[in-house]
Amino acid sequence: MRRYKDIPLWKNVSPKQWTDWKWQVRNRIMDVDTLAQVINLTDEEEKEIRDSMKYLRMAITPYYATLMDPDDPHDPVRRQAVPTSNEVQIKKYEMLDSVGETVDSPHEGLTHRYPDRVLLLLTDQCSMYCRHCCRRRIVGQTDHQRSWEEIKEGIDYIRETPEVRDVLLSGGDPLMVSDEFLEKVIREVRKIKHVQIVRLGSRTPVVLPYRITPSLVKMLRKYHPVWLNTHFNHPKEITPVSKRAVETLVDAGIPVGNQTVLLKGVNDCVTIMKKLCQDLTSIRCRPYYIYQCDIARGLEHFRTSTAKGFEIIESLRGHTSGFAVPEFIIDAPTGGGKIPISPNYVISMSDKMIVLRNYEGGIFSFPEPEGDRTSVCPPSCKMCKQYPELESKEGVAGVLAGKKMCLIPEGSLREARRKAYHKESKHSGKCHDF
Repeated sequence: MRRYKDIPLWKNVSPKQWTDWKWQVRNRIMDVDTLAQVINLTDEEEKEIRDSMKYLRMAITPYYATLMDPDDPHDPVRRQAVPTSNEVQIKKYEMLDSVGETVDSPHEGLTHRYPDRVLLLLTDQCSMYCRHCCRRRIVGQTDHQRSWEEIKEGIDYIRETPEVRDVLLSGGDPLMVSDEFLEKVIREVRKIKHVQIVRLGSRTPVVLPYRITPSLVKMLRKYHPVWLNTHFNHPKEITPVSKRAVETLVDAGIPVGNQTVLLKGVNDCVTIMKKLCQDLTSIRCRPYYIYQCDIARGLEHFRTSTAKGFEIIESLRGHTSGFAVPEFIIDAPTGGGKIPISPNYVISMSDKMIVLRNYEGGIFSFPEPEGDRTSVCPPSCKMCKQYPELESKEGVAGVLAGKKMCLIPEGSLREARRKAYHKESKHSGKCHDF
């Protein structure tokens, strides 16, 4: 990390200005000429940056720019911040909306995919536009927050949907709006009785840690439980300033989790990822997810094989503290949602025994209970009747609960045959009719 005073562009900036998050946003690096005053660029690199900015604008906070190696194009911080020509090389399977958010949007800026939680987008502005952004179809288009009228439509939907208990505020970055506007949103959401949790998805602790101000934290404390997930991708991003930002949140009772994206040339190394996860726990930031890089347009150069993710999990599980091991996730295209995947630790199973292997490669048997092998609620359990809304009725959980006999993928030939059969025979069409 370089001292900002050592960079001629900012030699006259006062410490008060430098630590003002609004000054940082106003003075983001947004063009090649300014960037060239901070890092060394070849003529070819300058051309590549201008070409790729046609697809996603460039914006780098002065703070984050001081973390970049000025002479190394392969620097992991620089690769996340500086555009390259790779972003204009679009593969045929890449998508604009790679995880299908618009498919599950009952209102503009609101996604309802999972049964009990929704995503509400407050702005398309970020303090920095990460080159691996999967929401690049949206972010930076206007660099402004959504109107209150648009956001209120989303809040009204939440109010009218009683199964929603968890509201995730994102963007862009939700901490790019003012404290006053953010509080207005959270206050209105908190008035809804069935909402139990408010979450924020923000990268500001990493790229703009000065945003985590005493006034922001004081406001958030009024609306507990509030959670925040952030996005450290490399140990180099953990600095005394970002450490202080995370610890300020945690000290205020706001749990902080981390969602890392697996990026080729940035963190696709078992040592880097172990160092990252261990350093995160030392600042009280829980490693939560490692994402396989999405198939959004222009991200092919960042993608690794899934096997690399498995290798990283193998290097963590059993080799470091359990709470330092994140889940490896693929966010499935077309709205499939987050799917956890991991190395297979189950070798075999029967109704009497399960055979497992551990991180060393040791093989162990574990007996199943004898007699009646069907699990039922404890005799004194009254919660099933008291909280029927918590009963799992969808997906695999619904099958396990006996609510469905089977699940048939939409669009399959078998589904089409069944519909035709039931139409002719006037059967009900339910799985148990077969």
